[in-house]
Amino acid sequence: MTKLNIGIVSLFPEMIHLIAQYGVVGRSADEELLTLSMYNPRDFTTDAYHKVDDKPYGGGPGMVMKFKPLESAIKSAKKSMPKDCPVILMSPQGRRFDQKVARRFSKLPAMILVAGRYEGVDERFIENHVDEEISMGDFILSGGEIAAMAIIDSVVRLLPGALGDDASSVDESFENNLLEYPHYTRPEEVEGHSVPEVLLSGNHEAIKLWRSEQSLIRTYKKRPDLLDELTEQQEIILNKYKQLIKD
Repeated sequence: MTKLNIGIVSLFPEMIHLIAQYGVVGRSADEELLTLSMYNPRDFTTDAYHKVDDKPYGGGPGMVMKFKPLESAIKSAKKSMPKDCPVILMSPQGRRFDQKVARRFSKLPAMILVAGRYEGVDERFIENHVDEEISMGDFILSGGEIAAMAIIDSVVRLLPGALGDDASSVDESFENNLLEYPHYTRPEEVEGHSVPEVLLSGNHEAIKLWRSEQSLIRTYKKRPDLLDELTEQQEIILNKYKQLIKD
């Protein structure tokens, strides 16, 4: 049974605890597919005020997270992790997170996510202890907790057994660089709009083909940037679609 051990370094571990109470992540934790461990840098301070940040050298706005509390939190987390467990910092300067990264992370036995706060973290911590920086996109969050929660949810659903039906994750958006096909449920007609007949036919091969075509067309319409290389069959499908909308 695949099990993933995730350590989270955060000043607000109560935020991360929430994700372990609901949905796929909660069930995976209950079924011991996943272990979440929290490490608060404040617990590793030595002063009376549990200070984890200070003013930046050279001046400027904001505060910077200090090296030592972060380092101590990482060292504590690594005690219960495999030797080569990667340390991943949530950072707007990192590689953009996508499904390929999620799938790579899901194959790890363990990882440590660092949720920064304030203006940033001491650069020496990054240089000495961070293996990879990950960004959610070209925007700024108040801290790395939301980014860490998004990564946890995305990665855990790829663990074998997490979704109940492992085929569920294969058909989702961004797998094979395609968006997911449209879905329908009862009733068969809503305000004059009917469910496509093929989905009512019971012909599983026809349904599979329709979904494949719709997935390709939807990606072409909404996210053409994902279509780097097309197979000959995909080219044929798209050319038919383009001719159809042209006529």
